[in-house]
Amino acid sequence: MHATQWSMKSRYAVAVLCTALSASGGAQNPVVLDGPPAPIAPAVISRSTTGQATIRAIKLTAPLKLDGVLDEEVYAREKPFDGLIQVAPDFGQPATERSDIWVTYDEQNIYVTCRCHDKAPPDQWIVNELRRDTGGLRNNEHFGVLFDTFYDRRSGFAFYTNPLGARADYSVVDEGGSNTDWNPVWTSKTGRFDGGWTVEMAIPFKSLRYIAGPNQVWGLQMRRSIRHKNEWDYLTPVPRIQAGPQALNRVSSAGTLVGLDLPAAGKNIELKPYAVARSTTDKLRKPPVNDAFTNEIGGDIKYAVTPNLTADLTLNTDFAQVEIDEQQVNLTRFSLFLPEKRDFFLEGRGIFDFGRGGSGAFGGGGGGGGGSDTPSLFYSRRIGLNSGAVIPINEGGRLTGKLGPWAIGIMNIQTANDPTSATKATNFSVVRLKRDVLQRSSIGMMATNRSVATAGIGSNSAYGVDGAFLLSQALTVGTYWAQTSTTGVRGDNQSYQGRVDYSVDRYGAKAEFLSVGKNFDPQIGFRRRSDFNRSYAELRFSPRPAHMPNVRKFTWTGSGEYVANGAGSVDARVLESRFGAEFASSDQLNVDLTHDYEFLRQPFTPSGSPTAIAPGGYSFSDVAVSYTFGAQRRASGAIRLQGGRYYDGTIRSLSLGSGNAFSPSRIAILQRLAVEPTFTITSIDRPGASFTTRIARARVDYGFSPLMFASALLQYSSIDRAFSTNLRFRWEYAPGSELFLVYTDERDTTDDRYATATTVRGLKNRAFVIKINRLLRY
Repeated sequence: MHATQWSMKSRYAVAVLCTALSASGGAQNPVVLDGPPAPIAPAVISRSTTGQATIRAIKLTAPLKLDGVLDEEVYAREKPFDGLIQVAPDFGQPATERSDIWVTYDEQNIYVTCRCHDKAPPDQWIVNELRRDTGGLRNNEHFGVLFDTFYDRRSGFAFYTNPLGARADYSVVDEGGSNTDWNPVWTSKTGRFDGGWTVEMAIPFKSLRYIAGPNQVWGLQMRRSIRHKNEWDYLTPVPRIQAGPQALNRVSSAGTLVGLDLPAAGKNIELKPYAVARSTTDKLRKPPVNDAFTNEIGGDIKYAVTPNLTADLTLNTDFAQVEIDEQQVNLTRFSLFLPEKRDFFLEGRGIFDFGRGGSGAFGGGGGGGGGSDTPSLFYSRRIGLNSGAVIPINEGGRLTGKLGPWAIGIMNIQTANDPTSATKATNFSVVRLKRDVLQRSSIGMMATNRSVATAGIGSNSAYGVDGAFLLSQALTVGTYWAQTSTTGVRGDNQSYQGRVDYSVDRYGAKAEFLSVGKNFDPQIGFRRRSDFNRSYAELRFSPRPAHMPNVRKFTWTGSGEYVANGAGSVDARVLESRFGAEFASSDQLNVDLTHDYEFLRQPFTPSGSPTAIAPGGYSFSDVAVSYTFGAQRRASGAIRLQGGRYYDGTIRSLSLGSGNAFSPSRIAILQRLAVEPTFTITSIDRPGASFTTRIARARVDYGFSPLMFASALLQYSSIDRAFSTNLRFRWEYAPGSELFLVYTDERDTTDDRYATATTVRGLKNRAFVIKINRLLRY
């Protein structure tokens, strides 16, 4: 047989097999396709009877010229493919606008090109974002792609852009939450034509992890948002419950990309040295510091040990460019969770998730815990931070990736001694191993250790095992067991959890049991509370009314929670009922009714309260009503009213502009200028102890270009009477290389009525930083 014929038939065989595997959800149980076989080496695209797509990549002999014009010869020679499928608003129907798509590659890059037709005039398009990796970008018109480069149907790399050329990218591990702080080098150029817009993406193979060689197969999913219609389109069918942007993370639903003859990865070494100069004033230190000038150098090294295993080394780590934390009001008796914002800890964080329990689940990893009672073994803010003080990091190393079915995460960080905060030099170690089992399930273990415990005496370690079992597209089961060891502490040091979650578009049900021992204390993790056993159950009904065109979905949810301490006495009982309506405009209305019983075993002082709430049992109820304006609107965000009882008093609260992390409140003043405002006022009346708290925040962003932006975060909190300013300028002057200018200050606004002898009036601290780094790739 002629070699060319064999190659063509081999590629087609791979395409048919991969399409069958896609339809079955994995490699263990292939299915037989119905109907006659497609032609040998399909010109562009073929589909199975279930709608799964197989795409042929086009190999180029010369690089594309990225300019958004689409005048290269390949676009006339090679036929594009179309056929995107709606997931919203008309699930399963063809997209209302045509998309002409090409996937091409050469020895350096893989290219994705789309001619996005749109019958609406450009002034009706939702296009108002230039910043990179912002949540607002996915609420613009945009086109994106996800590559499952190891074709494991679990993890992948996503890229998308809007008509302005703004870029966003993220990685997905085990179909979990997206890590938007993965920032690879890639390029996109966009253009306009009479009847739509165009985009050309060039993604260097050096920015990806893959297996080299001929006839490689990747998973492929594509997403187009026609935001002015509130329409979401995908290359292959996805579950309806994921209607919207999140369906791109369902890697197991992706199509198949064949015809890839991939180059060898080479050395794949990245060096990123940096230099920083700063001027610092801190009047809270003893003695105070005024306009002290310092400078330092450091850097990061990244090395691809294997195509899917990466080693990182950081020396004299600096996070001067990181935005400050947002002010919060804590009206609970438990610790607040603050998100991680430092790049080194954010990249690859999905591998360090523990006890996550599949999509939608348990608190985890570098970000873990959140507002949940579920503790996490690893919470990266325990490293390099102590009670708001920044602790210097001397050096650190990390190894992350996969070896066959094994996911590996190893981290070791050494922090310096810091006399100012009385923090001793400490070594932090984390080891995470996880093995793929079945089609979309995993089992794993984690161990952590800090050489100096938080008390400054002895050490602390934690270890555990977990499992996440995705038994079907709708049914997930998760579990974990963990134990800690702290010098001088014995017994009652375990935690475990079991959870079942059934979720389809119309119905849902959850059940969970969680136990946390009194002495369970993961000191590189996050723990809101201890010494309790928690039982939780939830039912959901989400019909889509066929005869109400202005309503996409109603949702009724009812839940019950029972918490007892280790001795079996009740700590809390919570009954909650929620009604929600999602409208065709993307606006949402929610009504929450909550009845709460809590038993306080010791006095509790809410933030801002002049006196403590006495121990004892309290039964109280409240109602909250919120209306959220769709994120595609020029002015978006939420209005929320709350009223009812609060322990031995009453509570009234008004919040304006508080959306969520992916769709924050936002006012697009100009195409390049936007403001994200938030204001919350809470009034609590208690016998002899009434008080009011206020939080005001405004984030202002101006995009000069997709590679340059300036932002300001202004905040005021009445609790500590502090006004803070954080101004940042970022310019990516070369691919992966950046210049940062950062100004931060905090001022005390206490007036004479509340000032004490120790109050520092006016300026408390101030810093101005210039930082530059340079990416070198080999």
